[in-house]
Amino acid sequence: YVMTMDPALGDLRSADVHVRGGGIAAVGPGLSAPGATVIDGTGMIVLPGLVETHWHLWTTLLRSMAGDRPERGYFPTSRTLGSYYTPADMYASARLAAAEAIHSGITFVHDWCHNVRTPEHARSDLRALREMGLRARFSYGTPTGQANTATIDLADFARLHERWVDYANGGLLSLGLAWRGPSGAASMRDYAVARELGLPVSVHVNNFEASAGGIAALASQSLLGPHLQVIHAIWSTPAEIRALAAGGASVSLSPFTELRIGFGLPLTADFLAAGVPVGLSVDTPTLSGNADMFAIMKAVQNIENGRSHNEFALPARRVLELATIEGARSMGIDSSVGSLVPGKRADLIMINTRQVNLGVFGDPAHLLVEAAQPANVDTVMIDGKILKQGGALDGVEVAAIIGEAGGS
Repeated sequence: YVMTMDPALGDLRSADVHVRGGGIAAVGPGLSAPGATVIDGTGMIVLPGLVETHWHLWTTLLRSMAGDRPERGYFPTSRTLGSYYTPADMYASARLAAAEAIHSGITFVHDWCHNVRTPEHARSDLRALREMGLRARFSYGTPTGQANTATIDLADFARLHERWVDYANGGLLSLGLAWRGPSGAASMRDYAVARELGLPVSVHVNNFEASAGGIAALASQSLLGPHLQVIHAIWSTPAEIRALAAGGASVSLSPFTELRIGFGLPLTADFLAAGVPVGLSVDTPTLSGNADMFAIMKAVQNIENGRSHNEFALPARRVLELATIEGARSMGIDSSVGSLVPGKRADLIMINTRQVNLGVFGDPAHLLVEAAQPANVDTVMIDGKILKQGGALDGVEVAAIIGEAGGS
């Protein structure tokens, strides 16, 4: 059962997907592909790989370490422990995160790296992404815990951009700015350099009620645009949501961390109704615990239906779009991934419906959003390369990755 996530092609029962040269050559029933390797999809749902839009990969080593007292909360924990990170720690954390992403059916991640303490910290993170074969955006950020008067290493940022072909892994990786927002002259220099280089920018705004008004501030300085992604935006007014839509900016939502830390409830339906592109995110395993995008989809749907007092407020198919084509659109990569359309890159996953938590095949969108788990992901392909098959990561020494992370 092929879910193309394309409105024209739709869902196709008993169909084939022909992958050639890392791209999708054809989709349809009874395709002829002489000489091609055949992967048996009996009992499987085939769909685009899941698109993750904001994940501090470096914090994966801090999984579930946010405690139950203010001094042990997320921000004190990440700022304190983050200051001790070595390049080797960045590598170990990014490798662990990438392995979990692939295991979970996530084929694209937005690596929001706000702990680039030295150029080598950035290179180590990028090396892990390259070795693991993920498609990703690496957003370069100021080291955690530094004062607002500090900038990123602008010379290194520009140098990385100039030499990006050496890091891009054949186009799988792209570069952006993890921005602190318009908090002073130093931060505005970061933004200006990113825009001079033509790079996308991502920023946390309106997360706490006390920080409300951030989108209005961005709009007043003409900083909203298709290049800008805003994260959380929990405390956004209707006027700010209209400003986001008018400017063409996108939003990333992370329901589990937003609930766990006490930000509030994501305004999913409000953004969608206004035409704002929306993506879903892991954010940080320090709070979310894991990188289960199926659970994230379920949470987004249930929270919205609860907010609306309406069982039908946010349909499962729409939620699945947020994790595939809509998420890709929010990251500006929908021309190459996010749906199974000939000419796009072959980022796809296969879900085994013959496992005990699925078992009975009903509406496939509901099945994926409400019942599926990472353990049901049988196969993961990124750019035509198989990275998980038969439920196991391919060519990856999982024990070594876990041991390396645990020893950091």
